[in-house]
Amino acid sequence: MITESDLLNFMRETAYKPMTYQELEKHFGISSAADFKEFLKLLNHLEEEGKIILTETNRYGVPERMSLLRGRLQVHAKGFAFLIPENREHPDVYIHANDLKSAMNGDIVLGRVTSKSSGGGKLEGEVVRIVQRAVTQVVGVFQNNEVYGFVIADDKRINKDIFIPKGAFNGAADGEKVVVRIVRYPEGRSAAEGEVIEILGHKDDPGVDILSIIRKHQLPESFPEEVLAEALDAPDTIEEEEIRKQNRRDLRDKIIVTIDGEDAKDLDDAVNVERLSNGNFRLGVHIADVGYYVRENSKLDQEAYNRGCSVYLVDRVIPMLPHRLSNGICSLNPKVDRFTLSCEMEFNEQMKVVKHDIFTSVIRTKERMTYTNVRKILQDEDPEVTERYSDLVQNFKDMQELALKLRNNRIRRGAVDFDFEESKVIVDENGKAVDIIKRERSIAEQIIEEFMLAANETVAEHFHWLKVPFLYRIHEDPDQEKLMNFMAFIANFGYSVKGKGNKVHPRALQTLLEDIKGTKEQTVISTMMLRSMKQAKYDSESTGHFGLAAEYYSHFTSPIRRYPDLVIHRIIREVIEGGGALTEARQEYLASRMPDIAQQSSERERVAVEAERDTEALKKAEYMLDKVGEEFPGIISSVTSFGMFIELENTVEGLIRLSAMTDDYYNFHEQHMALIGERTSKIYRIGDEVKIRVVRVNMDDHTIDFEMVDMKPRRREGGARGEGFSGGRGGKAGGREDRGGFAGRGGKGRGKDKRRGGGKGGPGEVFTAGDSAGAGRSKRRGGEAASAQGGKPGKRGASGPGEAAQAAPTRSFGFGSGKGGYSGGSPSAGATGGGAGSRRKHATASGIFSPGGSEAGGEGETPKRKKRKGGKKGGSGKSKGAANNATAAFVRKKKK
Repeated sequence: MITESDLLNFMRETAYKPMTYQELEKHFGISSAADFKEFLKLLNHLEEEGKIILTETNRYGVPERMSLLRGRLQVHAKGFAFLIPENREHPDVYIHANDLKSAMNGDIVLGRVTSKSSGGGKLEGEVVRIVQRAVTQVVGVFQNNEVYGFVIADDKRINKDIFIPKGAFNGAADGEKVVVRIVRYPEGRSAAEGEVIEILGHKDDPGVDILSIIRKHQLPESFPEEVLAEALDAPDTIEEEEIRKQNRRDLRDKIIVTIDGEDAKDLDDAVNVERLSNGNFRLGVHIADVGYYVRENSKLDQEAYNRGCSVYLVDRVIPMLPHRLSNGICSLNPKVDRFTLSCEMEFNEQMKVVKHDIFTSVIRTKERMTYTNVRKILQDEDPEVTERYSDLVQNFKDMQELALKLRNNRIRRGAVDFDFEESKVIVDENGKAVDIIKRERSIAEQIIEEFMLAANETVAEHFHWLKVPFLYRIHEDPDQEKLMNFMAFIANFGYSVKGKGNKVHPRALQTLLEDIKGTKEQTVISTMMLRSMKQAKYDSESTGHFGLAAEYYSHFTSPIRRYPDLVIHRIIREVIEGGGALTEARQEYLASRMPDIAQQSSERERVAVEAERDTEALKKAEYMLDKVGEEFPGIISSVTSFGMFIELENTVEGLIRLSAMTDDYYNFHEQHMALIGERTSKIYRIGDEVKIRVVRVNMDDHTIDFEMVDMKPRRREGGARGEGFSGGRGGKAGGREDRGGFAGRGGKGRGKDKRRGGGKGGPGEVFTAGDSAGAGRSKRRGGEAASAQGGKPGKRGASGPGEAAQAAPTRSFGFGSGKGGYSGGSPSAGATGGGAGSRRKHATASGIFSPGGSEAGGEGETPKRKKRKGGKKGGSGKSKGAANNATAAFVRKKKK
């Protein structure tokens, strides 16, 4: 029988040339009709999935050998996208909005690289074929236009409204939140077409907001009947006879406890610590044996695979397994028998594991402890709580001693330990946000954290050396370019990180975190370090965990809420019951399944994280609704080319737009991650303390706008010195060193000194008008930075300005954002004056002086002025080109 891996490995060989199905049949020696039929099914299946390609001459080959890439599309709200290749070694490919065909965010596509930079690092491409659709339904607000309707999607990455024909309204009314099934995908300029399949309620109704997010991410609200039926078959208790048959190690006489939050109901881990006669510690970590009840390929297992993990929203939990299991027989409830998988580790004085054992067991926990009570015993020494748990106090003290030693050992070897504050939004019975409290990371949380880390590492290393198929949690080394940018950034503060070549050991980063502890720049450097790192994910190969400085790491400790943990539990029990090995057939089958499970689990984890962030942002915005006009102290948490984000004491984050900073014209300096005032040289950077006022809350986007308290308005005077501009096609723009010029539509920016700005890939900085995050240095940076002004986006996942590129035509160009003295935005944009003779009423909504853009030149070049007879309607209302005169006056002033 020919497997998928056999076929793909053969086609990936260097000597392979595309073959017909008859040639492949002959090569693999397929003789029986049944095998031939299965072989053709395999070919068709792989071709449909885009894993192999059928050429015009009916020959098969793999995409990578035909200059094609298979991968997942990540679309940005501004329209462009990145193709994330399945081959992890291949860099991401930038896809322009015009080259997406009808592909949408999350689609599996085949793409072709169309251009690359000289170094080969920055690739641009196009979508060739859509293999698998990710978006089949959309959540949004319905707008009724009588004969037709539109749905404005909640997901900003779907940047075109969904057209709804009259017959597909299905009772939807204007302003209601609806779920739409896409019946025709967008092609060229035409929008996608859909039909309403569910009405969630009016967008302002209680509960509709969270329900919309659930539907947006297509999270399941309930379990299918057949899944619930299987869950009902699980027993409520464990019989003695079953314990004897299982041949499990009996640990019911040991002092084992669970330590969780007060509101936790799915208790899947329990611990115990013993001091041995040789002075060593023995740590026992006991995890609910969920795999015993959730059998492979059962309906329960298939549903858990599809969900991937439990999702923890602000007001509810969407579990991976039905409550009958997660809160019942699988939960390590106090003083009842439960089946577990145990990992016992013996640590010497240096915190090295000198002996370990992994086995099936049965336990009976002594107490259901909470983080609060353990903290009261160990930190607060609360007499009442200490008395209540007097027989366990010494155990908790031993746990504390071991946990602190384990942590010190982990930090010593180089694990990077970020200490960011987390918060929890409290909602009332109607789901309305009423408070935000900070999550405390006390010694109780640290005990469980360290014990789980130790067990995860031990299990991962044990099964790595057994060479059985397994799932690992990996964290790749940081991207070299991001790392070098981070090094340059911290050099501004007088810090450096030691490394070999282009690589840095995590120990060096942890040393830096210790050096900056308690300093003003701690927040800024910690934030920038985190942004320079990659995301952790699941993989079938153990390549190490950079952040933990661990060579082997897996997720073993949460099988109730994470599918990878459940999978490796089954493998562990199978290996134990098989005498330490798997059969050859089983080894082969599991090896073929692990990459798919790893990818699915990673993808579902990202969906869960996005949904959790969405609900948190929504409820934080809702909490701030009645705080508009109030003043708060805050800390600058991020600085961008369009403003700065401020984090309040309650962890709420809002934006102060550049246009709202009215006391000066501020330039964004990427290298220093700072906004610097032109006239006052005032500097704002991450970590600075400021006092803000809440200006507005946008419940559609879940965003909050702040303004600086006591900020004086900008001085009304001529254009900022050293700043040329171009408002017309092909114009030039001049600017002083470090203040790159504005590039108009297709314009070039040129600085007076050695640096140049504005041209594609030039090293100068092009500061865009308005609040766009679009322009920046020639190096690729942030995934959020693609400008309507023509900035190319940088790599996904970062935040910061994108690559400076040839400016594209746009409707929102303006001479604002702290540059030339002109405002291209609304009255709230701040800048109100221009050069001599300019009047604000002569500016169009876009900021370009009417009538029609002038052919203004930079560096003192006077524009040609067309003579006009009398004032004509449709212009600015003044005769003889008053707007052009205003523009020319500014340029003449520059020339002098």
